Amino acid sequence: MIEPVEPKIERVILMAERLIEALEADIAALERGKPSEMRTTHPEIQKLSAIYGKEAAGISPDAAKAAPAPLRETLMAVTRRFAETLSRHARILIRVKNASEGMIRSIAEEVDRRNAPTRTYGAKPDMTQKQPGAMIFNSVV
Repeated sequence: MIEPVEPKIERVILMAERLIEALEADIAALERGKPSEMRTTHPEIQKLSAIYGKEAAGISPDAAKAAPAPLRETLMAVTRRFAETLSRHARILIRVKNASEGMIRSIAEEVDRRNAPTRTYGAKPDMTQKQPGAMIFNSVV
């Protein structure tokens, strides 16, 4: 027996709306500098995402065209909003990743610079002097 397309589309719309809420919460958390508050890392949201992918893939273009016009328009609007929110989420994650990698690279370069041998002038320079530790706390980088 073939399942009617309307209930399937309604489920996909509801799941997409929940995923949009989670993505928007992630965006807000990242903008506040609180990545630990991201919702998309929760197992429930990850499971919902997997189910959404399966359900959405099960709706053929012909089935969507056969749905009543208001339902089809809602599906298109939610799908568009989901794609836009997902794109914004990805851009913010890339920015955070680039900033984190840049800070780590700067810290590593500063540690290397501080651990480099001291160059002195003279007949027999002592090239073995290094500053202690991999990281020096309370230092401005």
